Parts: sequence; C-alpha cells; structure tokens
Amino acid sequence: MSEWRPSPRYPDPAVQALDPAFGRLVLFNASVERLSTGGRWHEGPVWFGDMRALFWSDIPNDRIMRWDEETGAVTVFRRPSGFANGNTRDRMGRLVSCEHGGRRVTRTEHDGRITTLADRFESRRLNSPNDVVVHSDGSVWFTDPPFGILGHYEGNQAQTEIPEQVYRLDANGTLAVVADDVSGPNGLCFSPDERILYLVESRTKPRRILAYDVSEAGTLGNKRVLIGCDDGGAADGIRCDIEGNIWAGWGTGEGLDGVMVFAPDGTRIGRIVLPERCANLCFGGRNRNRLFMAASTSVYSLYVATQGAV
Repeated sequence: MSEWRPSPRYPDPAVQALDPAFGRLVLFNASVERLSTGGRWHEGPVWFGDMRALFWSDIPNDRIMRWDEETGAVTVFRRPSGFANGNTRDRMGRLVSCEHGGRRVTRTEHDGRITTLADRFESRRLNSPNDVVVHSDGSVWFTDPPFGILGHYEGNQAQTEIPEQVYRLDANGTLAVVADDVSGPNGLCFSPDERILYLVESRTKPRRILAYDVSEAGTLGNKRVLIGCDDGGAADGIRCDIEGNIWAGWGTGEGLDGVMVFAPDGTRIGRIVLPERCANLCFGGRNRNRLFMAASTSVYSLYVATQGAV
C-alpha cells in the first residue's frame, strides 16, 4: 500500500473525471480525507444521522467501529461482533448486520438487544451473509456467499449446507430466495425508485455488476449484465445516488484501488483513487452528500455534489 497524504490543493487529483457527466457530481474544493486507520479489513459502513456517527465493520478483528462527526473520535462500538460484515439501517432506525460468525442476519434493537432475523433457510444454516439492504416496504434483502466460512480469519471455517443465494426477508418473517444463479453474490443496492436491484457477482472473471427488474411482489426478473470489471479491477460494495449513478468500491492493485462511478446505463464516468482497495461505501452526513469509503485498513470520506439515495 502506498503512503496516503491529503491533497495540498484543489481540485484533488485523486478525484478523476472519465466522462463530462462526472463533473456535476463532484466539488472542486473538496478533497479525500482519512478518518481512521489501523484496522485489518474494513467493510459495511452505515451512517446514523441522529447520532452524527458512522459505523463500520473490521471483520478480522471481530468488531464494529464508530466514528463521531462532532469530535472525530474513533471507538469500538461492539466487540465481539460475530465477525460482522455488511451493515445497513432499517426504516425504524435500527442497525441490521450480516454476521459471519453466527452465519446470520441480526438487528440491534433500540435498547441494545440483538435479534436474529435469519440464520436458516428450510432448516439448513445460512453460509455467511455478506451484504444487506432494506426496501421501503421493510423487507430485508441480503446476499449469502460462503466467503466467511472458508477459513478462520473472517469467521469460523465450516462446511456449506446450502447453495449461495440472494434472499428477501419480509416483515412477516418469511424468507424467500430471489436469486440462485449468481456466482459469489456480494454487494447490492436498489435504484432510487427501487425498480432495479443491482448486484455484484464476484466469482466470475472478470467480476460484474448485474441488474434485475424488481416486481411489485418483490421478485426479480430480466437479469442482465450492466457492468463488466474489464479493467482488471473488482467491484465489491455498491450504492446509488439520487440520480441513479452507481458508486462501487473497487480494486485491486496500484492504479485500480478506490471507487469507480457509473452512470445508470453502465457508462464509466469517474473514479476516486485511494491507496487501498475499497470494499464498501455509503453516503451520509447532514445532507447525505458525504461519501464514506471503507478501504482495507482505513476509512476515507469525500464531500460530493450529489446525495445518496435513501
């Protein structure tokens, strides 16, 4: 990893336009900032506006971290975390987490209690839930590859009991498979109108970002490849802004690490260069116009001229 230093001038050369469309998404006088460093593998950033705080997972260290916007303090929010990976927030403001250790999806209640939302499908244990999003109807959508049980570093080594799949957990507790033909389902997000689900397929060469139409019944159809990682990079966690652009954690290797940004039609329009591979990201801050990037051992941020989709 190359040494990171903040840019001494504006615009930050780390923020690079690959298409004129990227120009209206960035601020000329905002640069990449490093908020925290010293972890092992950072993932799953999620913003809590009422606390003015960012939470994220440090998977191998079995902990969830917290950064406070007001003070800049970085503290441990929960340890052990069940080797938590992806995190999000539900429509009632509760933390929802994917845990490798318990092979489950959990919800942290307002009083701190932890509720298991899903740990089995048809009586068989899940693999290692990876990333998670919540639909406006309250349903929880998550991916379940075996990555967290392949060894003893990001969880506990174990045998798979079911195929890798993508699930929808309805508010009534019904768990349904929405995709079962994806090799290494990873990061996922909805378009701003929730009519499209974007999904990273991480065990193809090259990796690719798929798009599905979402029906009113919560099923997926019209699977297509929207983006191919044909530059040798690797997409991981993804999020949409309010205009439907897709911001993707990207790697791996010198000149590839950071964030890649795509227009809704899949056109590559911009990138943010980081000295570390970026696993995942989210939008936050007072106006959802601050991009937070969980990148290997560090967390970075950048104010942008758009907002994250709710």
